[in-house]
Amino acid sequence: MNQLHLNQEDQAMLNGEQGPAVQMAMQILVRMAEIANAAELIDIAGAHIDSTVYIGEAGLEYAEKLASLGAKVKVPTSLNVSGMDEHHWQEWAVPREWAEKAHRQMVAYQSMGTIPMWTCAPYQTDMRPKFGQQIAWGESNAISFANSVIGARTERYPDLFDICCAITGRAPAIGLHLTENRAGKILFTLKDIPLEVQQSEEFYPILGHLLGKIALDQIPVIDGIQFMPDEDRLKALCAAAASSGVVALIHIVGVTPEAPTLSAAFQGHAPAQFFDVSMPTLRQARRELTQAEGEELDMVVLGSPHFSIAEYKQLSALVKGKEKHTSVKFLVTSSRIMTEAAKRFGFLEDIQRFGAQVTLDTCILTTPMLPAEIKRLMTNSAKFAYYSPGLLNREVTFGNLIDCVNSAVAGKVIRDETIWKE
Repeated sequence: MNQLHLNQEDQAMLNGEQGPAVQMAMQILVRMAEIANAAELIDIAGAHIDSTVYIGEAGLEYAEKLASLGAKVKVPTSLNVSGMDEHHWQEWAVPREWAEKAHRQMVAYQSMGTIPMWTCAPYQTDMRPKFGQQIAWGESNAISFANSVIGARTERYPDLFDICCAITGRAPAIGLHLTENRAGKILFTLKDIPLEVQQSEEFYPILGHLLGKIALDQIPVIDGIQFMPDEDRLKALCAAAASSGVVALIHIVGVTPEAPTLSAAFQGHAPAQFFDVSMPTLRQARRELTQAEGEELDMVVLGSPHFSIAEYKQLSALVKGKEKHTSVKFLVTSSRIMTEAAKRFGFLEDIQRFGAQVTLDTCILTTPMLPAEIKRLMTNSAKFAYYSPGLLNREVTFGNLIDCVNSAVAGKVIRDETIWKE
């Protein structure tokens, strides 16, 4: 067991010399660091707060308690999705009482000097950290993306604890903050996966779903990727792996910063486990993401994680000149920043003319917005497909973005199975 060492400033915060809010945050931080067997605390360059999501009275009380004590963050701090869309919640089935409490929680966190981005994809904003920076991020997909794609360093920070790190500017020196804990453990080798499949939009979310189920909380290393994926593909990979498992770091040989070579990904050690990724294993993972059989469709849901400007551009081109079926709702969730950019570039006009609705700053998985009559959903997100049966009690069909648009136009599920045929 390590003895936790506190420096002079840590001790001053713990003693209440910087006010009651800092003292409360430091008391929690120290206790958690001791439980995690940390030897010391480290400075962080930024934070991302997941506890902004309203899930009940306790989280609201906690936020308002900190705010009442005058809490202020010490490092640049972005906010995750909120429990409501401030401007459009009345268009959906959100109860007024829920909206009022969710709004109070938003106000509490904004009062702490945070940056109200209200997004689960802060890495696609100017709050993006740099390689090697120590940060304290909540929200599973953001954690995985920061560690894997950027090479910043964060543990999987839970609700209520992330804000303590932001208020003190400190975090426990544990887990993925430390180089020795960032080595790969399981080698996933692509075996005879055609380039056409690897380049498809569906490949990365499906691969992520497969990785998460097998790796769980271990660090997977992927070998055999034949082209450089864009960030939205990597976003889908990280989100899926963090949902079906608890993967916080993925190394892709030749793609991610800490994995220029296979040896570097494992820090010179031998893999503890090996797994071959074949077309049959991918097909099975793809099947697992669809619970709704048949052609019935009530709603298409996109933006889990939040839609990027590149995704807005892609969707705009796909729906231009088209109109969705009157029986199908079409929802895009994104941040105010990305949506405002989409509006400036003219993408939003085509999407709304198509009949889509855009919800800002929240997530359909965390706000009770779905009307009871909506039963069957379709999405291009493996994260959403994995969570929605349990969290929303709805059936879901997984497909790519083109499938989702074609299905919305036809009023029934349409999927191109060409590259997935046996």
